[in-house]
Amino acid sequence: MRPHPPRTRSRRAVLAAAASVALAAVAGLALPQSAGAAETAPIGFGAGTTGGGNATAVTVSTLDAFKTAVTGDSAKVVRVNGLISLSGQVDIGSNTTVLGVGSSSGFTGGGLRLKKVTNVVVRNLNISKPLKPSDGITVQASTKVWIDHNSFSADRDHDKDYYDGLLDINHGSDYVTVSWNTFKDHYKGSLVGHSDNNASEDTGHLRVTYHHNHFSNVYSRIPSLRFGTGHFYDNYVVGAETAVHSRMGAQMLVENNVFSNTKVAVTTSRDSDVDGYANLRGNDLGGAATEISQVGTFTAPPYSYTAEPASTVVASVTSGAGAGKL
Repeated sequence: MRPHPPRTRSRRAVLAAAASVALAAVAGLALPQSAGAAETAPIGFGAGTTGGGNATAVTVSTLDAFKTAVTGDSAKVVRVNGLISLSGQVDIGSNTTVLGVGSSSGFTGGGLRLKKVTNVVVRNLNISKPLKPSDGITVQASTKVWIDHNSFSADRDHDKDYYDGLLDINHGSDYVTVSWNTFKDHYKGSLVGHSDNNASEDTGHLRVTYHHNHFSNVYSRIPSLRFGTGHFYDNYVVGAETAVHSRMGAQMLVENNVFSNTKVAVTTSRDSDVDGYANLRGNDLGGAATEISQVGTFTAPPYSYTAEPASTVVASVTSGAGAGKL
């Protein structure tokens, strides 16, 4: 029998692919995304966060203009042009996208606070040296948050309590994705769940995904998670004392990460009265120790994602993470 011409087979392949996408859309499902797809939408627990969406962007270059622009819950896109000095934190309203212009815009000396809001995107900012009691970003009692392609930093020339956290997520916040950020030169990286005594508010919440982040010379809290559910995949950690810390019954899936010059890659048994849980797979520990007192049951995240192997993580993260890489 004479074979069909090549163009017929190509057309069928195209139609099959189109049908697959259409079927996924009808079923309300997300197809698995590659690492590069994180450029346009969040993957993980924060999936579906849109911020200001297609609202007309407003560009600001002063603190007063920024405060005015991010107030309220209407859809808005605020572009920050230049480096703005802060004392304390600026509150961000719901349905907001905050986007840095270029590679060197952002905030220093303080940070941003997302308190009792929903649907917020923060991207492409440099956030540095948040003086205590201000975090670089605080996510408090908020849901649907995407923190992506930012550069967080401080220094380790001062006492560990001179600055506060680079990124803290607490008070029952939920559905957060932290992707393609750099965290550098700090003692306390990212705390999820602020207290051992906050079970009533935090239990059943604090669902956070960290992927493709670069932690360099950050002493601990990479992240530290209480009560919640965390997925930590395809991250690159260099120079930590204690990296991933699961405590107070938290469930952590630690997948396909690379740890270098790190003493303890994952612990479930430090500093709290109740241990956490962790499940590890596909990691390059680089000689780091693990302290797993309880193996977790969280092994299948409830969303589509593609975890690249640990062998390619360093190249991906060092080339793609941080401000100026969108």
